[in-house]
Amino acid sequence: MKHRILFAAALLCASSSFAVTTATGTSAAKAQYTADTKKAATQYEADKKVCADETASEARLQCRRDAKAVYDKAVTAAKATMTAASATPATTKAAACADCGTVVSVSVSERDGEGSAVGMIAGGVGGALLGNQVGGGIGKDLATVAGAVGGAFAGKKIEEKVRAHKVWTVTVQYPDSSKMNFEFKEDPGYKAGDAVKNSGASIVRR
Repeated sequence: MKHRILFAAALLCASSSFAVTTATGTSAAKAQYTADTKKAATQYEADKKVCADETASEARLQCRRDAKAVYDKAVTAAKATMTAASATPATTKAAACADCGTVVSVSVSERDGEGSAVGMIAGGVGGALLGNQVGGGIGKDLATVAGAVGGAFAGKKIEEKVRAHKVWTVTVQYPDSSKMNFEFKEDPGYKAGDAVKNSGASIVRR
């Protein structure tokens, strides 16, 4: 009789472990715990009825003790499994999201564009023409050279200003407290507090 009770308890523990492992979330774990303890209580009542069939009072008393011990173990196992199942999702999520972070700041700055050879040549030609109008002889030649050099520099700067553009810098902080900056040529739409994750050399929303 005792072996029959112990076998029933083993089945209860096995079904509890499988059901809670396949469930996700705290609410599901609690619901499974309720179902497991109810099942254990039902089995306990059935075992007590079996114990009542024992003819000897000593055997009947021992049977009830065994049934109660098995019930207590089943409830304890169900509670431990529920606690473990409730904690598992959060741990898994944290481990699976090591490249996730939070936007801590977004700044916008004006950045000069890059001057090209076209701007320098155009500026140099214009400067040379103006320099060529000054003086004569060697002085005229020097003015022409100076005008070409100055015009090339001015042409480069003008082109840089014309090609100036805005840059959005998004700073992201990760779980290990490290930070990284990501630059965008257009407004990415992020704000402080947004949850993001790495995607190649950039970031995307989570």
